[in-house]
Order: sequence, then C-alpha cells, then structure tokens
Amino acid sequence: MGELADYLVQHDANFRKARLPALYSDFRPQRTLNPDGYRANVSAWRGAIASLASSGLLSRYITGSSPLVLQLDDSLLRSLESRQFGQPLALATAVREAIANKDLLPVQEFLQSKHSIGARSWAELPWNALGWTLRQLGVVDSARGEDRLPKGRYVIVQNVDAAAAELAHRMADRPSKFDRIFTKAQFQRDFGTALLGSHVRLSDTDFEVLLTSLTRDRNMIEYDGRTIRIRGTSNELRGITEEDSAIASIKELTASLKHQTELLNARIDELGREAKTAVSRNNRVTALAALKSKKIAESSLAQRYTTLNQLEEVAAKIEQASDQVQLVKVMESSAGVLQSLNSQVGGTERVDGVVDRLREQMNDTDEVAAILADATGTVIDESEIDQQLEALEQEARNATLADQRREAEKKSAAEAEQVLKQLNSLPRVPDQEALPDRQKSPTPTSETGIGNLSLGGSASEESLKERPQASAEAI
Repeated sequence: MGELADYLVQHDANFRKARLPALYSDFRPQRTLNPDGYRANVSAWRGAIASLASSGLLSRYITGSSPLVLQLDDSLLRSLESRQFGQPLALATAVREAIANKDLLPVQEFLQSKHSIGARSWAELPWNALGWTLRQLGVVDSARGEDRLPKGRYVIVQNVDAAAAELAHRMADRPSKFDRIFTKAQFQRDFGTALLGSHVRLSDTDFEVLLTSLTRDRNMIEYDGRTIRIRGTSNELRGITEEDSAIASIKELTASLKHQTELLNARIDELGREAKTAVSRNNRVTALAALKSKKIAESSLAQRYTTLNQLEEVAAKIEQASDQVQLVKVMESSAGVLQSLNSQVGGTERVDGVVDRLREQMNDTDEVAAILADATGTVIDESEIDQQLEALEQEARNATLADQRREAEKKSAAEAEQVLKQLNSLPRVPDQEALPDRQKSPTPTSETGIGNLSLGGSASEESLKERPQASAEAI
C-alpha cells in the first residue's frame, strides 16, 4: 500500500509533504470553522482522483475503474492509504461534494440523459444550500459518526473534458471531410491511446461516455451508433448521410486490407525461410509444401493489392467530388454576395450618372475658387517669381565664388610664407672684403668660364657681392 499516495506526493503540487497531515485528517469541521481550508482540501482530493484515473493508475488497483470512469467503493480508500497517515478520513466528503457539483456523475444517468450535462461550481453555492444538498446525498454531520463513500460507477467530467479538448486539437489540421469520418471501430483504434497519453487506453465504456458527450454536450460530432463524423463547420448537414456511411465503410475496408497485406507479407517471408531451411536439411517434401503455401499466399496478396488499389482510387474520387461540392457551394455563395453588392451599386447607368454629377460638382468648385481669387485681387505673377528665384540663385553662386577666392588667397599666402621660412633658414654667403687675403677667391679668368663676362672692375665686384642677396630676393 501507499503507491498511489507516493505518486501524488511526487506529481501533484497540492500533495506536498507539508499538506499531507491536513489532507488525510478529518477536515469536515473546517466547513464552518475554516471554509477556505475546507474548499482547498476538497479541491485537492477531487483533482487527485482525476489525475490518478487519467494516468491509468486507478484501473490497476480498483476493478471497474478506467481513465474516464471511477468505480466507487471501499477499495478506493485502501488504494489511497498512506504509510504514515493511513486512510484519508474525509475522502467520502470530498467525493460527495464532487457528486453534488456534477464533477462526478453516475454513468447510467450520464448516458441516458437527453439534455446537456452542465457543470456548476460548488464554490458559487451558498453554504447552507450546499450543506442541505450534502445531507440529502447522505453526508453526515461533521460532529456525528463515520463518513462513508457512496457506491457505484461515476463519470469523471474533468477527464472527459480533457479528452474532448485533445481530440479537437488533433482534428484541427484535418480540413478534408474524408479525414473526419470514421466507423466506431476505426475511431477506437485511432484514438484509443491518443487522447490521455500513449500509455493509457480508453475502455469501451470510456468511448461510450466520450461519444455521448461529444454529440450531446459539445455538438462536436455526428454519431448514429456506427458511423462518426467530426464536424468541420457549423453549416454542415445534421445527422449521418449515406455519403458518410460509404466513406466510413471504404476507410474501414481499406484499413482491413492493409492489415491483411502486412500479415501475408510476413507469412510469405516465413514460408520462404522455411523452404530454405528444409532444403538445407534435404527435406524435399517440407520444402515443396512450403513453396506451394508461399505461392498461394503470393496469389492472395496480389488480389489484396488489386482490391486495395481499387478502393484507394474510389476513395480519391469521392474525396475529389466532395471537394468539388464544397467549391461549388463557395462559388454559389460568392455569386450571391456579388449580386447583392452589385444591386447596391445600382448598375453601370447609375455609376455613370454618379461620375458625371461628381465631375460637374468638381468643375463648379473650380469656377467658384477662380471667382473668389479674382474678388480678392490677388494675382500672382509667375515671371516675377522666376526672376526673384534666379536672383537668389545668382547671389548664392557669387557668395560661393567669393568663398573659393578667399580660400585660394589664404592658401597662396601660406605657401609663400613657408618658402620664405625655408630661405631664411639657409646659411648666408660671407663678404669677400671681409675675408682674409688667403681666403679671397682669385680673379676669374677666361679659363674658369667666367672671365668672358665684360663687366667693369668695381661694378663686377659689386655685382658679385650683391648676387647672393639678389638671388634670394628673386626666389
């Protein structure tokens, strides 16, 4: 014992270890002394039962339980027993309040009801009304005696809602009508382990409960006991049609043939191995029998494939025809919409008249604007504006040229100043008269290449003295 209690501690946040003493105690007196704590404990047990059922654990410990149906008897108390705290003392109260709140509904009542099952939150009920309801159901007063679990099988509404939501999610990406039609057997095969977890299989009773809820309470499917059509749009026909039944039968037969071909392929492979083994053992009789059986299986497989191809072709044609019907309906409704819109427009003559009147009114508006402009005496001379614009542009060009000249002058002055600084940094040539006699240069002659100059004596000397300075100024 204690496996389910340990599971709740590990997977349910409401069953953390600090809360276990309160949850396993007799918390019935808190209904008046501490209503918030009482509601929290009841809600925790209600969620725990739904979680254990949807995970498939209750069906292991309680005979008759399944993911969507709870078998209520004393075995539930024993299966939820804790090694430390024993059996939950107020579990019956939590269960009865779930029944009063329609979170748990008797299976037969659920299946036979002609009206939609609507849940009402027990938290919205006045406490005196809730207490009266619980007393009518047999819940004893908190100060009296033992609280016993009711007996029977009950639908877990929370898990039914979860399965329906998962089915809607899975069918959201199947717009084709062909993909939304099933026989009951095919529906059970396709969704038996897909709605509450891959390791949890819904029972036959679970499917009856789910299909009833989807048909009556949610208007999500059409179901006649054999064929199921999941509704795609709200304007689909009510009830199962002959087309729906034919599509369901074709899909069922196609699935059956595919399964048979898989079995025949496996059988042919097995007979081939058997024949090889017999030949290796020199067992001619067994080898011939295996080969004959293999030949028969291959012939049967070929027939199955032929039939399967024919069915797939028929299914494709039916799906194509169904799509064409939908297309024609859309086109028909679109044509009606366009006709209604065109009637509101009033035809081409009305449109021409509207356009002509619009043009007349626009012309009248232009004439009024011209008259008002003349009345104000404001006449704009376009040529004068052009001359003013040209004068502004010429002024801008002159300013640009003046800026360019100033920049060029600044650049030339900077270059001249740089050259002057370089000349001043050169060493000066000393004066000949100031030099000693031994350092004076000899008088140039024709042999030196300078004596050909016909300059007077003193004048030549002055020119020679002044040449370096004149050269510098020339530079």
